[in-house]
This record gives sequence, C-alpha cells and structure tokens, in this order.
Amino acid sequence: MILILESNTSQQDEDYKQLVTFLAGLEGIQTRVHIERGTEQVLTEIYLIGNTKMLEVEDMLALPCVERVVRVSEEYRILGRHKDDPRPSHFEYKGVRFGQDTLNVFAGLCAVSNAQHVEGMLKALRDNGQVCTRMGAYKPRTSPYAFQGHGKNCLPMVFDLAGKYGIKVIAMEITHESHLHEIQEALHQTGSPTGVMLQIGTRNTQNFELLKIVGRQQEFPVLLKRGFGITLDESLNAAEYLASEGNRNVVFGLRGMKTNMGDPHRNFVDFAHVPVVKRLTRMPVCIDPSHSVGSRQASPDGILDVMHVTAQGVLAGANMVLVDFHPEPSRALVDGPQALLIKELPYFLEDVQIAREAYLKRVALQEKFAAS
Repeated sequence: MILILESNTSQQDEDYKQLVTFLAGLEGIQTRVHIERGTEQVLTEIYLIGNTKMLEVEDMLALPCVERVVRVSEEYRILGRHKDDPRPSHFEYKGVRFGQDTLNVFAGLCAVSNAQHVEGMLKALRDNGQVCTRMGAYKPRTSPYAFQGHGKNCLPMVFDLAGKYGIKVIAMEITHESHLHEIQEALHQTGSPTGVMLQIGTRNTQNFELLKIVGRQQEFPVLLKRGFGITLDESLNAAEYLASEGNRNVVFGLRGMKTNMGDPHRNFVDFAHVPVVKRLTRMPVCIDPSHSVGSRQASPDGILDVMHVTAQGVLAGANMVLVDFHPEPSRALVDGPQALLIKELPYFLEDVQIAREAYLKRVALQEKFAAS
C-alpha cells in the first residue's frame, strides 16, 4: 500500500509526526519514505510493506496529511501501474522530459573513439536540433581481448564537447561502482556542462549489487536494458531493484532477445513489448534498433532494417530511441558495421517523426472511438 501525502508536507509538521507515530504502531508493517523534490513542490510517498490486506483504504485516507491511497496489486510495487494510481509516468532531467507520452532520440557513438569523431557527432546533433546523445566510455565485451572503452580518460573531453554543442543528456553505460564515481568526478572537474543518464547494459541486468548501488544515488536517471536471456518479468524486477533503493527515474530499454530465431538479425526484435511495459509499469520505454538488428542491410524498398525496426517501435509508442551513428563507421572501435552515417541523421530523424505522427494519429483515433 502507498500513502501519497499532501504536497509540500514537511517532516517537521506535527501532522506528519502523528502519521509516522501511528504507522510505527502497525504490527507487521514496515515503512519506506520516498521524497520527490520538484521545482515548485515536494511530494512525499510512504510505502507500507508487509501484510496490508487488513488495512482499509478509508481508514488510511483519514490519517493526517494523507491525500491519496494506492493499494498495490502488482508485483512491481514501486514502478508498477496499479489501479487508481495517480502517480506520474514521467520525470525531468536537465530540462528534458522523459515520460510515457514523450519521444527523445539518443543518437551517437556506441564507443568513444577520438575527439574528432565525438565533436563531429555532437556538432551534427546540434545542427539537427538534438540535445541528447549516447557515448560509450565503458564497454563490456564478450571477448576479454576486444576493445573495452577508453574509460575515465575520455570523460572530460566528452563532457566539455557536449557543453560546447548544447547536449543536455548523455546515455553512458557503466559496469562497476567505480565508473559512477569517475563520472561524478569528471563532471565536477569540467563544471557539469552536461548531464548523464547511467545505462545498465543487458549483461548486468541481474547484477543485483550494481543495481542497488546505482539505485541509491538519485543524481542521475537510469536506462536499464532488458536482459537478453531472461524473461520480461525478471527484467522488470531488475528495474524494481533500482526503485526500491530510491531512484525511480528509470527508463526501460528493449534491445532484442538473444536467440537464433532472430537470424539474420543480431537479436530477435522485441519491440512488440513497448505497450506491454507501458501497461505494466509507469516507466518510459526505450528501443535500441542498432543492437537488435546489428547490420546496415536494407530491404527491397531501399529502407534499412534498422530504420524499419525503429519505426515499428515508435509506432508502438516508444518514448526513447538509442541508436548508433558514427562519422567514419569503418574506423569505429565497436559495432561499426551497424552504425548509421552522419549524413543519414536528418533522414533518420524525419523518418522517426513520420512514425511518431502516425502513432499520435492512432491514439487520437482510439480516443475518438472510445468516446463514440
């Protein structure tokens, strides 16, 4: 059960103290407090953990400073979408809104190669009106002999250039607690010219200790990719690990499933789960067409498979697109064969917009039908 308190309730208020005292006396019930500080108001939620079936909603509503009560009916207690749940399905970071009703494109380098490539990519994004990107500094690889990223050495350069070209958010994968501290240090060193969305990759979806550590910090939002060899339920519970530790600013990423049934694509495209995740949870949903397809093959109509797959996800209501671009794919240190070309960026963005407009028309049609 979740108690949503009246806005701007302070922990120093007498009503709040009375509420906490009452809840402490409930047998077999533990409480966890989550505070969301917005620009204009503070929202407080109290999670009641334990056997709450005997608690009546009406009795909880009568308690001091309680505005709404949500009886949790799904397994995903914090990020789940529950009956009569008024909690928002969006968050803001660095002036960018991430929600189940928005769409942000994160085009960029799968792995940072050199300053020239980074600057070329960021300049192209700025010239095309984009404020988000992806930049890989830490790269977990299947082979221990493969390039695994420049790590902390490239961070100041990337952050400085992001600030120069007005990039507000960089999606960046981390694989270890130390990477979090290195990112924080590099941002501080460069004067925080940009923001970072921490990415938990598919290989670390069930690295529970890493999830806990990332969840305990609330400075950075998190992009959690679905595990490529586990069920959707297991991956959604991984997101719940983040939220249970305090960080609810989570985007859920679909990146394809590892199975030869997806051949000749790199992974079996799972973008039909976009509306499923949005129905089960309040998380925005990201699609990763590059790592799903893994090549630049085109169909007879001339359209690249990567772009067809992107359109499928956007038509299904995706809220974020994570896609590989590179100024010189032949010189890319990771996944060059699947990267789109810089000259294709405006074409790609326009194609995404066509799919987005089609999705919005479908939503409007459904609303019209429901009202008739």
